[in-house]
Amino acid sequence: MTAPLISGKGRRIGAALGAVSAGLLVLSACDKPTPLATVTVGSSTVSAEAACSADGGKELSQDKVADCLASIKAGKTIDYARGDTLRLGVEPEVVEDGKTWQAVLDGQPITEPSSNTYRSFPGADVFATGGQGEAPASKKLAFIQLSEDKKPLAVWSFTLKLKN
Repeated sequence: MTAPLISGKGRRIGAALGAVSAGLLVLSACDKPTPLATVTVGSSTVSAEAACSADGGKELSQDKVADCLASIKAGKTIDYARGDTLRLGVEPEVVEDGKTWQAVLDGQPITEPSSNTYRSFPGADVFATGGQGEAPASKKLAFIQLSEDKKPLAVWSFTLKLKN
């Protein structure tokens, strides 16, 4: 009979170290998630990562922003009834280092660029048509992160669905 070269305890330690090393290797291959943006209406909340973001802190081209805004249909959806309070928020890292963000509804800015992480619009009627026909069934809402010199860095997208 021969004695094992590595004891049972040594094999377990080696297996554990191997598992930890493999886990770290897998994690290092993952992209860092973008900060979340959040839309709350009443007691319903949806959050999403950026639909488009600049690589390595570079800015997004105007064409890329336009493409992002045009493809919002894939964004998270939340029901909205006329007169509801619309609450918009971003994680603090969105406004770090002089960055700001701006809310855009159907391609039109509805806020000024802000360094606050939260905006609230009590009783807002984002589906008002001003007497110009019937309100659409949904509207596209986007948050655009801006650099210090107001260049777009990331876009988050949502869909507001009119609730009857």
